[in-house]
Amino acid sequence: MLRDRLLGLRRRHKRLLQVVADVVLTWLALWLAFVVRLGTDDLVHPLGVHLWLFVIAPVLSVPLFVRMGMYRAVLRYMGNDALLVIFKAVSLSALLLALAIYWYRDAPEPVPRSLVINYWWLSLLLLGGLRLLMRQYFQSDWYSLGQLALSRPVTGNGLPKVAVYGAGAAGNQLVTALRMGKQMHPVAFIDDDDGIINRVIAGIKVYKPSRLQQMIAESGAEEILLAMPSVTRARRREILDYLEQFPIPVRTVPGFMDLASGKVKVDDLQEVDIADLLGRDAVPPRQDLFEQCIAGQVVMVTGAGGSIGSELCRQIIGQKPTTLILFEHSEFNLYAIHDELQARIGRESLPLTLLPILGSIRNPVRLQQVMDAWQVQTLYHAAAYKHVPLVEHNIAEGVLNNVLGTLNTAQAAIRAGVRNFVLISTDKAVRPTNVMGSTKRLAEMVLQALSHEAVPVLLDESSGVQQVKRTRFTMVRFGNVLGSSGSVIPRFREQIRQGGPVTVTHPKITRYFMTIPEAAQLVIQAGAMGQGGDVFVLDMGPPVKILDLAEKMIHLTGLSVRDEQHPSGDIAIEFSGLRPGEKLYEELLIGDNVAETEHPMIMRASEDFLPWDELKDGIGRLHAALEQEDLARVRQLLRELVEGYQPEGEIVDWVYLHRRREQ
Repeated sequence: MLRDRLLGLRRRHKRLLQVVADVVLTWLALWLAFVVRLGTDDLVHPLGVHLWLFVIAPVLSVPLFVRMGMYRAVLRYMGNDALLVIFKAVSLSALLLALAIYWYRDAPEPVPRSLVINYWWLSLLLLGGLRLLMRQYFQSDWYSLGQLALSRPVTGNGLPKVAVYGAGAAGNQLVTALRMGKQMHPVAFIDDDDGIINRVIAGIKVYKPSRLQQMIAESGAEEILLAMPSVTRARRREILDYLEQFPIPVRTVPGFMDLASGKVKVDDLQEVDIADLLGRDAVPPRQDLFEQCIAGQVVMVTGAGGSIGSELCRQIIGQKPTTLILFEHSEFNLYAIHDELQARIGRESLPLTLLPILGSIRNPVRLQQVMDAWQVQTLYHAAAYKHVPLVEHNIAEGVLNNVLGTLNTAQAAIRAGVRNFVLISTDKAVRPTNVMGSTKRLAEMVLQALSHEAVPVLLDESSGVQQVKRTRFTMVRFGNVLGSSGSVIPRFREQIRQGGPVTVTHPKITRYFMTIPEAAQLVIQAGAMGQGGDVFVLDMGPPVKILDLAEKMIHLTGLSVRDEQHPSGDIAIEFSGLRPGEKLYEELLIGDNVAETEHPMIMRASEDFLPWDELKDGIGRLHAALEQEDLARVRQLLRELVEGYQPEGEIVDWVYLHRRREQ
């Protein structure tokens, strides 16, 4: 095929071919300029009296074209910038030709003055037009030219037909990328701008959203690609809510910041971001709060390889700490986050020291060594077991990690003189029905109690030595984060991909959701506002019904829900029942005593807690019950210590149940 042979030529051969073509087109433009001016070709003598002009025109033009880079542009990727270069080069070459005509007074025959004007516009038409035609030819995109004249849709050579929602810069860039990739055939634009409705952009028609059904019928579109990266999430949610009613899959184009940073390409289409379905727009962080506890300080993150911990680390390194300590017990998670952050530090030349430390928060000696060695100033405590059913089946480990691990970390921070200590908590700590929630509430109470003791006697100080406390403890409570380990969203997507069924625990179950980056930003800002013992609650927006979320995900995949009303649907939704310890509804506040803060998305809650002496005694009894493997006693002590803890059902710990059966 000629196109493939031309593309296969060496670069210097391609340039030589372009030069030869430009010389021929320059001669043609000059000859036509005479014809347009004189009305006949009888008076044009390229090999006679006008020979000097036909020699000097390419001699002046081609070197200028070379100098201005016309032969450096790749024709199949040529854009508006290349056309501008052609305009400048042709205009300058016409000006030089005019000067040559003016200076050559001994010409055998006078040259008409208007000849140069004709030569200029004809050269633009021929040189620029040829390049545009060749770009279309190399892109195999002649069908888009034909569509300018034909009203009926074309086949697209068997490629999947897609409609692009958004006829702006991102939409046009996407259409170009799809045509270059030859994996999808764009057949229509959808846009809200009345000024371009029914117009043709990049060879395809623009439809109004209200005419979506008509667009599908006329174009045969099989999928919609959402190319509106700059609109707010609230607006994207409106669009997705509207598109949900049509039996057609929807995917999105990455945002411009991701494109600019090189994380993704414009043709890296992705499934609809679940954050768009929530319609929640993040509030930009306040820079003074964002860097207050980080800039110029030694910062440590426990659980640095987890969902929240890793995002905290990503946010922290941008605020110029002197040292960031990644404390993590999972070797793989620690390796992954350290490798990612180290690459970013090198790429952006960030002036900080990154330290990956393997260790467990259940090892107080290791914690103390790390904090003392690097003189940690700010600590974000994200290490925790947080999967409700798993902790319910492994009670002892949950208590040891979430309660005693937090106590170990807090006591090490007090001894090391850490100034700021921020605990990442959860909405499941409010009137908990599960062990995970009760242990997180108990962890909050530990920090609250320590905050109100100027010189607390620490739990492991058998000598009764009092330790002066300089540490400011802060707790930040929020709900589920999208994409975290154990999140329902990836599970729903996988179930839909496998053809269903999609499993939801209960038809009425609701949850609060927030994106991981937004949660991490708010945690950092809340930690900067704490005065000591504060419980901050993040504004999560309205709770989301999980059943509605599952249905939306099915519809936006282009499938339908199979139920009693729609027995011929594609994907069934099954209810598996609440798992051990799960609640139908989550709450963020224990009481109604809540106050606004200087940040619109952060509230300060005032909640009761036990004095340190009383709580210390309770934790001691809890620890003794764990050592005796008396889980019934552990549950009873959690009920006594944590107000509102109402466990549902019997103890379901695997080891406890097996041991009891053995007896």
